[in-house]
Amino acid sequence: MADSEQQAASSPEDDASKANPAFIIPKKEISMVPDMGKWKRSQAYADYMGFVLTLNEAVKGKKLTCEYKVSETVEKLLDLLGTLDRWINETPPVDQPSRFGNKAYRTWYAKLDQEAEALVSAVLPADKHAAAPEIAVYLKESVGNSTRIDYGTGHEAAFATFLCCLCKVEALTADDQLAIIFQIFNRYLLLMRKLQKTYRMEPAGSQGVWGLDDFQFLPFIWGSSQFVDHPTLEPRHFISERVVHEHHHDYMFLECIKFINEMKTGPFAEHSNQLWNISAVPTWSKVNQGLIRMYKAECLEKFPVIQHFKFGSLLSIQSTKP
Repeated sequence: MADSEQQAASSPEDDASKANPAFIIPKKEISMVPDMGKWKRSQAYADYMGFVLTLNEAVKGKKLTCEYKVSETVEKLLDLLGTLDRWINETPPVDQPSRFGNKAYRTWYAKLDQEAEALVSAVLPADKHAAAPEIAVYLKESVGNSTRIDYGTGHEAAFATFLCCLCKVEALTADDQLAIIFQIFNRYLLLMRKLQKTYRMEPAGSQGVWGLDDFQFLPFIWGSSQFVDHPTLEPRHFISERVVHEHHHDYMFLECIKFINEMKTGPFAEHSNQLWNISAVPTWSKVNQGLIRMYKAECLEKFPVIQHFKFGSLLSIQSTKP
């Protein structure tokens, strides 16, 4: 590599391979509402949506329990998530007057903040270690906010971004697509549910009854894709407790419904009105397309969510249009 290229790096880490650009620590670029145009034209937006839609296609019509390849990198990522889970057990909630936002979460988060780079390095191939400081930022962003002790779809997007970056440096490959959703993302959801329950995390920027869900969005998109062309289960069936009980092990969408039913009381139509409305859509294909449109409008095109997004070399603010 030419000396001039190495000098152009914005971080102390040298390039580990000629194929990769100089890695940089991601930072915020969207500070005002008019900046949203920059985001929608950015390479990051194109890459992120491309990643979400590629995985949406990969899981179409497939059960969580189907057979697929589990690579060494996938196993290392599962170990990483297992470590974060173990730290919850080691950091019990503290006694405090307020019911929500247990301050023990900050102790748990401080450990992740300290260890994230090492955890990511352990997942990456040796020749990609230079990418660890950049990719670790997205891992830290993906588990909630330690000041507000809240979690929402922006944090969820950071985890998808974390996985997208691992694909961009080729730590994960096209062969890993099913495992990315059915193993890694599913394990991440279990971790987040445990964090939410243990530390009583607040929903970040929740729209209450008008939102799809207090905490997640992507598993509803990918979960609805799993149901496309299902011979018997239609959208109207997911509000049946019997259907949820019998099929949640196979379908991510139903796992989400099961968690909502455990966490909320009262009629489903009242506490989860948007999901109730979705149950009236005639086909899963239409549900899936509608959820993708809704995700763009309600998450990716909302300034309160995107102002926190961070851009680096792997997910760039540079425009896709000349």
